Amino acid sequence: MQFIIIAQDGNDDQAMNRRDAARDSHIAYSDMAVKTGEQIMAAAMLNQDEKMIGSVMIVEFESIEKVNEWLDTEAYITGDVWQNVQIIPCKVGPSFQHMLKKNQH
Repeated sequence: MQFIIIAQDGNDDQAMNRRDAARDSHIAYSDMAVKTGEQIMAAAMLNQDEKMIGSVMIVEFESIEKVNEWLDTEAYITGDVWQNVQIIPCKVGPSFQHMLKKNQH
């Protein structure tokens, strides 16, 4: 099952420092998760000054419980980067099915 993750960073003075500190771990996990098919697409959200203020992802997990298990260990959660996280079930459209690991040969 696919899910959209919309995660907003904190907006305090240390928010970017926390993001920078956790970024290498976040990217390392994302690289692995792309290979396993857990992460389909991701992007940083930007403010008007083009500074990162959050993330949006499309992920694939068996259930919402598995999404929450992943989030419990996600570097941007454990590093107190993401302050507000929405999890929205979705279905990747036919034009993008080629991006799903299970459909690749």
